[in-house]
Amino acid sequence: MKWLPLVTSLLLVFTGCKRESKNPIVVVETNMGTFEIELFPDVAPKTVENFLTLTNKGFYNGLTFHRVIKGFVIQGGDPNGNGTGGPGYTIPAEFSTLKHETGTVAMARRGDDINSAGSQFYICLAPQPALDGKYTIFGRVSSGMDVVMKIGETPTGPNDRPITPVLMERVYVKK
Repeated sequence: MKWLPLVTSLLLVFTGCKRESKNPIVVVETNMGTFEIELFPDVAPKTVENFLTLTNKGFYNGLTFHRVIKGFVIQGGDPNGNGTGGPGYTIPAEFSTLKHETGTVAMARRGDDINSAGSQFYICLAPQPALDGKYTIFGRVSSGMDVVMKIGETPTGPNDRPITPVLMERVYVKK
């Protein structure tokens, strides 16, 4: 019986140890389902601030995932819907030691100009080590990866554009 208080105390301590992320979560509701992105402000503060600002302005609402490459990435966030657009400005790269793994969220850019990211982002459908250290990773899919993978299976036409548009119906910060 004298062990009961000790066991009870240990149970309370360990059940209270579950680490819940304090990082911002962005919800992406698409016409194919919903997924959530956990953002990494400690790793890419300017990129996360930019993504949250655009999200809070409703910038991503109604845009598409204009590029889908099976087994590689899905890419969206272009107001032109063809990979050429952005918010009208660019932000500097914030490289880190994070790896491009399945579910990694990173900023797309124009060619070799490392400081040309604006609003377009991509999500890895599989590990992509060739991209490590070359693109700004700012988050990861924390829920709904099955939806992301389903988007990654979408039939495409020229320029890897989905034949049936994949629409970001609503993108918002989870409260």
